Amino acid sequence: MKLLIEIPTWLGDASMATPAIENIANYYNEPEIILIGSIVSVEALKNNPKVAEAHILDKKYINLYKLAKKLGEFDVFFSFRSSFRAKLLRFLISSKNKYQFNKFKHRNLHQVEKYNNFVNDSLNTNFSAGKISIYRDISVINTNNSKLTLGINPGASYGSAKRWYPKEFAEVATALSSKYEVIIFGGSGEKNIAEDIEKLLIKKGVTNYKNLVGNTNIQELISIISSLDLFITGDSGPMHIAASFQVPTVAIFGPTNDNETSQWAVEKSIVVKKNLDCQPCMKRTCPLKHHDCMKLIKAVDVLRAVQSLY
Repeated sequence: MKLLIEIPTWLGDASMATPAIENIANYYNEPEIILIGSIVSVEALKNNPKVAEAHILDKKYINLYKLAKKLGEFDVFFSFRSSFRAKLLRFLISSKNKYQFNKFKHRNLHQVEKYNNFVNDSLNTNFSAGKISIYRDISVINTNNSKLTLGINPGASYGSAKRWYPKEFAEVATALSSKYEVIIFGGSGEKNIAEDIEKLLIKKGVTNYKNLVGNTNIQELISIISSLDLFITGDSGPMHIAASFQVPTVAIFGPTNDNETSQWAVEKSIVVKKNLDCQPCMKRTCPLKHHDCMKLIKAVDVLRAVQSLY
């Protein structure tokens, strides 16, 4: 049985699709699974032992056509995406059975449940959604020492509205630095906010930190996050990687909906938010220009949440 699965584009969404993908793999008898998706999502999911191979999708339509023809025929095709490009890919792929996620059909549920319901509807099954499953590349060596380690993740690729403030992150890191080694995470587009945090830490005399922003690939990110003792983050892809490894997490939510994208099935996880009338607006920048959903969250709120985890 040869299966082709188009996975979600974003790191967080790809992670949240893994329980549904596991159910697909368990439904068929020893399937040969091929994944296709963005560079980030393929890198995150390719180490699943049930995946035979993975291919990166190019946004150009001509390259999409070429890849579809190169891949050949399949018994089943699942797409966890519903964009025009995904619908075009479904048309181009040669498969006996084709199933495509419809984001308008599955509403008011956690994203993990939306993806899982898509699979159940497609296969006429009643699988429950298990835990998020991200697999480490064992060849990637994690150089963390034996001390307790705190990860802080100030960035968010969705937009500035999801980002908490450097001053508050620095206050939290400073307060916890006597107990934890501190690691700052983020992509190359988040170097400025990380540098702001770093300057504040230096000003406060904190020296036991590492700024890894822009200096880790996906496999290194997974490896390091998997060994953290505590993670403080906004609503982001790395938050879901932490969920896969049951890392105790404080997640700071502003404009996005924690009922849909908070960590899934994690024993020690807490959401910090202000429950304002304007939440969740789901906007990339604050439409009311005040950003109170993040501005009103202070370091003391997050530190109180950390205490409640233990």
